[in-house]
Amino acid sequence: MRQLNTLGAAVCGALLLLARPASAQTAGSPASAPTASAVAALGPEPAPPARGALDGIWKGPLQVPGGSLEVIYRFVKLTGGDYFGTLDVPLQKVSHLEVQVTQHGDTVQLYTPAAGSRFTGVLAAGGRQLVGAWQQPGFSVPMTLVFAPAPAVTAATAKSVRLTPPYREEEVAFGANGPRLAGTLTVPAGAGPFPAVVLVSDTGAQDRNGTVGGYAPLGQLADYLTRRGVAVLRFDDRGVGQSQGAPEPATAAELVADVQAGLTFLRNRPEADQARLGVVGHGEGGTVALLAATQPQPPAFVVALAAAGLPGRELMLQQQGNTLRQLGTPEDQVVATVKRQQAMFDVIRQTPDNAQAQAVVAKMLRENNAADAAAAQRSAAEMTSAHYRYFLDFNPADKLKAVTCPVLLLNGTADGFVTANANLNALQKGLTGSRGLTVKALPGVNHQFQPEFAQWPIVSGQPKPTFSPLAEETIRAWIMDLNPAKR
Repeated sequence: MRQLNTLGAAVCGALLLLARPASAQTAGSPASAPTASAVAALGPEPAPPARGALDGIWKGPLQVPGGSLEVIYRFVKLTGGDYFGTLDVPLQKVSHLEVQVTQHGDTVQLYTPAAGSRFTGVLAAGGRQLVGAWQQPGFSVPMTLVFAPAPAVTAATAKSVRLTPPYREEEVAFGANGPRLAGTLTVPAGAGPFPAVVLVSDTGAQDRNGTVGGYAPLGQLADYLTRRGVAVLRFDDRGVGQSQGAPEPATAAELVADVQAGLTFLRNRPEADQARLGVVGHGEGGTVALLAATQPQPPAFVVALAAAGLPGRELMLQQQGNTLRQLGTPEDQVVATVKRQQAMFDVIRQTPDNAQAQAVVAKMLRENNAADAAAAQRSAAEMTSAHYRYFLDFNPADKLKAVTCPVLLLNGTADGFVTANANLNALQKGLTGSRGLTVKALPGVNHQFQPEFAQWPIVSGQPKPTFSPLAEETIRAWIMDLNPAKR
């Protein structure tokens, strides 16, 4: 928060000195807020907020020497009853400055530390106006703010309109010894410092929100945690979005290095509590988070969501069997298919000559699946790649004894890719050195950490996939309960 506020102070310190007359506004610049009479002339007045409530947008012209500046306040009521507020001054290119809101009845005081400004006003005109005065060192002027409800979100604009969240967001880049990774840092409202986490996505090249179709699990989790007191850094994988690097599958060492770079970034942020810097990983990201805890300068804690505890070859055989059963395949065919897959894995592991292994696997694929030669060759090439070979032999439990920090393991009972009991048991056996291990299987949660379908919210008449509320709260409560003095 301190760095953000320092930047805001540098920009806003010239708030009054850079004022331009209203007549000098450039094309496309926002005009000053209309008066109440002007609003009435344009059409029906917007519905006022509930008596004494501030939720919404409040705009007004700030009269300065030579003209006026439009100021825009946005307020969101938090669950505790307080308000989260921000200040924008579009003509000064100032946005999202933190505002401290104090309300006593109809009297409202808005203090913006970064600008050294204070507005004190009284609700009037049926709750549609705040009439008062703007004060800044050496400057005081009357000002009236007019209420404007948040723009209505229609089906056409629902995908592009995003309400200002009640916390600070910053686009960041980090990674000095590898590709520059781009991401978003979200910081809770308040003074801090806060517990802070790096989010790590599941397997494959993913954006910072872990987006799969219209579902963004990491984005939803980041929003939930930040609203409740945890700073969150999430980033685009290598070669995705605004991050540099090649989009090819990264090695485990590269993925761990990216997490370490994220932790280093947080260690240099004053908003982050240096004793409570952790990693939250999903799927393969959960395994990467645990591996990061075996390195020099490890995180203070790890949360692993749907992380695998079984060796790679066992995990893939398990996934194949579960998928076939979900499709209704007879059990004898499931067993036969899994045995054929096991035989191919054995060939790959026992044949170091890659060309020879690829030829044998391609032949087996053609015989077993009636695949054409070209498709079998492509699949065989992938299955004999260095990345695939590494995964088949990788056993997370071999590395976990070096993990000493507290760990929260969460898997869903409806996960057909990383079965909860088998993988949680394997991870638990490996994490013998962890100072504070919590293991939970969440009922009805699948691999994407979605709850049962009946619990999905209905949006525009359609069920919308969402991150499990039980998982979100379990993660938050566990992080907040950690006591650095006991580690």
